[in-house]
This record gives sequence, structure tokens and C-alpha cells, in this order.
Amino acid sequence: MSSLADQAIAWQNNHLVLLDQRKLPNQVQFIECAVVQEVVTAITDMVVRGAPAIGVTAAYGVVLAAREAYKQSPDAWKERIEGDLLALYQARPTAVNLKWAIACMRDVIATIQTEDPEAVLLQAAQKIHHEDVQSNKALGQYGAELIQSNSNVLTHCNAGALATGGYGTALGVIRSAYAQNKLNKIYADETRPWFQGTRLTAWELLQDNIPVTLICDSAAATVMRQKNLTWVIVGADRIASNGDVANKIGTYSLAVMAKQHGVKFMVAAPTSTIDMEIINGDEIEIEERAHSEITHYKEHAFGPDKAQVWNPVFDITPAEFVTAIVTEKGVVEAPNRGRMTALMKA
Repeated sequence: MSSLADQAIAWQNNHLVLLDQRKLPNQVQFIECAVVQEVVTAITDMVVRGAPAIGVTAAYGVVLAAREAYKQSPDAWKERIEGDLLALYQARPTAVNLKWAIACMRDVIATIQTEDPEAVLLQAAQKIHHEDVQSNKALGQYGAELIQSNSNVLTHCNAGALATGGYGTALGVIRSAYAQNKLNKIYADETRPWFQGTRLTAWELLQDNIPVTLICDSAAATVMRQKNLTWVIVGADRIASNGDVANKIGTYSLAVMAKQHGVKFMVAAPTSTIDMEIINGDEIEIEERAHSEITHYKEHAFGPDKAQVWNPVFDITPAEFVTAIVTEKGVVEAPNRGRMTALMKA
């Protein structure tokens, strides 16, 4: 397990400590969040990213919010905290784990009577964190069982320890399959515009001495055609009740290309990423971010100022393109509403 990657989210000295993923791979730098607004900013500004990691981070953010609210008004802290919960909820609209984690913390808040809420809420946040890691390990094993020996796989964005509470979803599957000597070649595409594949996935795998080959995004179809690719393995930010998948922009393109080339397509995500309240992917709000993310890299401009820009962060992959959804509860092959419902009731 990647020592640094698995320290991406930590509670230390009564503060939330986050590995600043914007600085990787050139700098390993941590930031401390002492108040909830710093947590909101960290989520919004991509210090932390990845749906499960955002959920875990938000849970710790609730602890900080409760600390301050109780300090200001011991008798009315539940009313005071509402604005902070809303700010956390709105930090990233697509990742359902954010909504799920806040709902879990709300349930705990409802049980607290007159005592200082911090210790109880911290225990709840740490439980969410621990259970996410355990879920990732379980789904990693389920996913590895689907992979045959001597396979070549491609992953998109970063769905590893950095994007979760630890171990990873898509990279959890890859870690488990690699440990079983099933993988011949692992490809990671660059994942524009934030280069999560280049900066994060490659760094994280190499931390574990797992060899990885980087490709540019536009080389994916050629890799499928020429390199005997077996699986595309991705994570998810939200999965609809019919099996449609919202994930990092470019996922849909990979799924279409995979189907064309006879490559299997796996989505690895905990059940907390599944939103049974929505009918299909059309109901998922797709976050759009700043134009400068496409026209600039950090302070360096490489696009003309007057060019129009469209920068959706996620796309929707219809369930028909998905070979299997892998969760900590098991595998849903050829997902549809009936199979997703059966999984969630298991």
C-alpha cells in the first residue's frame, strides 16, 4: 500500500490534514484545515479530489463545523451548523459521496443531546474513513477475480488511494490483480485538463513499485487496437439506479472505443457512490469549471484568450457500455435497474 498516498487524508492534532494533490508529483506538501471553510476551499480548489475522498473529507469538515458552532452557542449549535453543512454540500455537485457522507453525519447529529458533539462526530467521521478503505480492499478483490492472467489494462484519471480513504477503487482492483501476478501491462492516460493520470496515478503506482506506462488521451484507441488491451478500469463519481456512470470527462469516449475494439469495461466504486434516487445519468448534475483549466497550465497560457471554452468535468457513460460494476458487495455484470436494485438490497 502506498505510504504517502494513504496519508492523503488524516486527522492529526485536532486538525484535518490533506495532501495537496495540486502539487504532485513534484512536491509532497500537506495543508492543515482548522475550520470548516478551509475544508470547503480544499474540496472546491482540488486539494482533495475523487468522490470517496471528498466524502471522507466532508465528514471531517462536519467535525470542525460542529466544534466552532458549539463553541459559539452550546444551546443552538445544531441551528448554527446548517450553513456550514450547506457550504460543504455545494462544494462539488457531481460526487454523490459528498451528499452521502453529510447525510450520515446528519444522522449522528440528530442523536446528540446536550453534550459537546465533537468527540461523537469525530468517531463517526473516522468510521466513514475506515469503512471506505475496507470497502476498497473488498471491491479490489472482487474486481481482480474478473481479470485473467497476462492481462493488459488501461485506467483513466486517478481512482486510487489519493481519490479515496485509502487503497483505491480502480487502482484497488489493479493493486489486487498485480499482487496476484495477473497483469502484464498497466496503461494510464494523461487525463486532461488536470492531468490526474500523469501527475497522480503514475506517481501513486510507482510509490508501490508497480510499473505503469503513460499515454496521451488521444492514444487510447490505438492502444486498444495494437496492444491487446483486456480491460479499461475506471472509478465513478456517481452511478444512477439503472447503471449509468458519471465519471471524469473522457470516460464515455473510452467506453465507446472499448466496445468498438472488444475491450471489457469495468467501473469500480463503493455502494456509497450509487444513487438509487435518480432514474438515469441524465439526472446527474455535471459540474463545469473555469475556462483557464483548458487554456492554461498553472500560470502558463497555451490557448488564445478570445477562444470560447467548454469545460465539463465529468461525462455520463450509459450502462450498455459497462461490462461490470464492481462494489464491496459484489459484482453487477451488464448492469440494469433490476440488477442494481438487487445489489443494493443484498
